[in-house]
Amino acid sequence: MLHHNFCRSRGKKSATMANGELWDAAIATLFAREFLEGSIIIGQYRTVLLRSPDWQDEEKKKKGLQAINRAALGAAVFAFVLCMCVGISLAVLSKGLDPRVGLVIEGVSKVVAAIWILQLSTMIPTLLGVYANKKHQEDLKVGLTIKSIRYNIAWNIWREVGEIGVFLIPFFLNKGSLLAIPVSALVGIVIGLLSGYGIYVANKKMENKSKLAYFMVLLLVFLSVGLFVGGCHEFELVWGKTRMVWEIEGEFWSHKKLPMTLIKPFGYSASRTVLQI
Repeated sequence: MLHHNFCRSRGKKSATMANGELWDAAIATLFAREFLEGSIIIGQYRTVLLRSPDWQDEEKKKKGLQAINRAALGAAVFAFVLCMCVGISLAVLSKGLDPRVGLVIEGVSKVVAAIWILQLSTMIPTLLGVYANKKHQEDLKVGLTIKSIRYNIAWNIWREVGEIGVFLIPFFLNKGSLLAIPVSALVGIVIGLLSGYGIYVANKKMENKSKLAYFMVLLLVFLSVGLFVGGCHEFELVWGKTRMVWEIEGEFWSHKKLPMTLIKPFGYSASRTVLQI
């Protein structure tokens, strides 16, 4: 997400990073945003399993929750190891990753994730039992299965961790800036997880399933739109931007910095190009 922005400003920050500072706002912002997205996706799937009539069998529910946890953990570990391997290899070879490659990868992953999340949003009312399925119970085939849960969770968590890894590659190449990662990452993770947990708790406290379905669908649709628009914008940065339509002035409103970056996953942006609209 922020890899290209970091690359553009790297020259301005190189002196600061060489001093070995322990804090970098860009790193904290990135971790907060990615962990917020990941926690929202995991929380939505957990809410569906806990509240859906089709997942009330305790054994089935237990397997579903285990599938979510294992898929998330496995994808995160795999992405982390892959990013470390790439980062170390580039550091040894003293070569940087072409920013365009990272942008294309991020763009494709976001568009694919947006489609899957939008598909999940259309299933929410039926999964929660708000709308009765017309098929006979024996022929009922709910779209959410253990296999689809594993696949979708793994893809999204792999994408989130992968984006963090791509962004951090320049820090590995500039060894003087590595000290900024632990503290900045920890602050970002805490902010992201607390925000995501707040949304998850709000879901759990809603007793009315119709309102819960409406809230979850709205949240997922906005998340899907945000990912799709963000993915298209990554392509713009590689193959040429369309005309800027408007831009909000002021550092506070920047979608690249806290606090406004926390609502960027839902489509917020301080500026809009023709393609983004």
